[in-house]
Amino acid sequence: MEHSVQIFCKNDHQFHTYRCGLSLLDVYRDLNIQLKYPVLAARVNYKAEDLNFAVYKPKDIEFIDASTPSGYRVYTRSISCIMAKALNDIDPQATLRIEHPICRGYYCCINGRNETVSNETIAKLKQRMREIIDADLPIVSEERQTPAVIEMFRQRGEMDKVILLETLGIPYARFVRIGDFVDYYNGVLVPSTGYVQLFDLEPYKNGILLRVPDRRQPDRLAEYEDQSKMFDVFDEFVTWNKQMGFSNVGDFNVEAQRKTSNIYNVVKIAEALQERKIVQIADMIHARQPHSRFVMISGPSSSGKTTFSKRLSVQLMVAGLKPIVLSLDNYFVNREDTPRDENGEWDFEHIHAVDLELLNQQLAQMLRGEEVEIPFFNFEDGKRYFRGDKICLKPDNVLIIEGIHALNPELTTAIPREAMFKIYVSTLTTISLDNHNWIPTTDTRLLRRIVRDYRYRNYSARETIARAPSVRRGEERWIFPFQEQADVMFNSALLFELAVLKRHAEPILSEVPQSCEEYTEAHRLLKFLKYFTPIHDREIPPTSLLREFLGGSSFRY
Repeated sequence: MEHSVQIFCKNDHQFHTYRCGLSLLDVYRDLNIQLKYPVLAARVNYKAEDLNFAVYKPKDIEFIDASTPSGYRVYTRSISCIMAKALNDIDPQATLRIEHPICRGYYCCINGRNETVSNETIAKLKQRMREIIDADLPIVSEERQTPAVIEMFRQRGEMDKVILLETLGIPYARFVRIGDFVDYYNGVLVPSTGYVQLFDLEPYKNGILLRVPDRRQPDRLAEYEDQSKMFDVFDEFVTWNKQMGFSNVGDFNVEAQRKTSNIYNVVKIAEALQERKIVQIADMIHARQPHSRFVMISGPSSSGKTTFSKRLSVQLMVAGLKPIVLSLDNYFVNREDTPRDENGEWDFEHIHAVDLELLNQQLAQMLRGEEVEIPFFNFEDGKRYFRGDKICLKPDNVLIIEGIHALNPELTTAIPREAMFKIYVSTLTTISLDNHNWIPTTDTRLLRRIVRDYRYRNYSARETIARAPSVRRGEERWIFPFQEQADVMFNSALLFELAVLKRHAEPILSEVPQSCEEYTEAHRLLKFLKYFTPIHDREIPPTSLLREFLGGSSFRY
């Protein structure tokens, strides 16, 4: 007698009965689910699974497309795998490295950053990718004992995967296969190459820009956005990591697992590198005096802006300047005058939540050397008051203004550009899991925020994850468009921090119930953290940017 299983499809909100062992792809075809964009994968009990996943027990199933975060990751992984196979087909000895997001795509290099990729090679690679896609070749996920998978990649000369898998300590490992080509990814892919139709390759710097669909409208390519300054920061830190011997997470894990490890020297060096950058920025500001009186600091959530501002203030004082900190929060309009979002809720991230007229008036007065009485915003009653707090900029003063709108020209229309020194702070993660699996900068910031919110704001990981999409929408509207206008970018990511955050984040993420929407992200982050050998935070200094999230900072917040 053939056994059957009942599933609940969240797309049509109905129960359905199928024979045991049927794949999600078969279920999808039978139900004829219609989404706005092509279906790429599914969430099974809130976990992302590929469409070849076989159903043997009752499940809740939701088919997803590239408009969802999980579906978008499936797409980018899949096109990366196709790119890797294409290069292997045209040059089996070449090494592809997909390094980091840039210009709304991904920067890739072949045989290292020092080797320029020719236009001819890019054209051949693009053509071969299109041939592979048109052939609609199956992408098969396989699982074997880890030593066998390690040996398979060793024979192929892919030591980045060998080192990563050797440090994981797992009995079985999954890999993907397209014909005789094999690769490794930290998540699911589409069932066959024909599922990903939209991509492009363009020359960028001395490498390749892999262009991918727009997150919001995945039926079109993301519009190119020049990010030369950000690339230079990535380039500098990737080069520094390689000098330290760390190209990928596996390299770091090897050092952390050695009995005679010097891993805490890495902590000290990474912290010293950040301090050196802050000193350089302070010197740049000092060199621009008496013109650049306002230091504008912006960056996305959990990028470490607050600690950076405090450490910069210390170095400015060493340079002979006297910084004064001005919070943009004090210029909020009264609650009833705050703009509302599309849902009718107060939109506190909107630039018109700030009294731009008063701010510009007072900044102009300060620039002329006049004394001004700055406002105070009371968050409890949503009103602004004047309490006699006054500022007058003397010749040795600089005013530090930190906030999400600090780089937006609309914030300071009455202030000449030369009067401002603009700084963009972000976590530009410069180490990868392996040559084909990059680490999103948003993951580092989200893990920071989860730990901080749990420790200091009494928010669960579920609550923080639930708010993440709205936070990102605000960043995309009010922060990211202005990052290239900065005079300097500061990378707040630390080489070792994910190995430290692991100890703190895992128990918090484990509290997320398995029966809620947020479990998808919690489960993904827990899987991601398993790649890191944990290290203790005892050697992290009290002035570290990471202390803003872990606790133990010597700064007051």
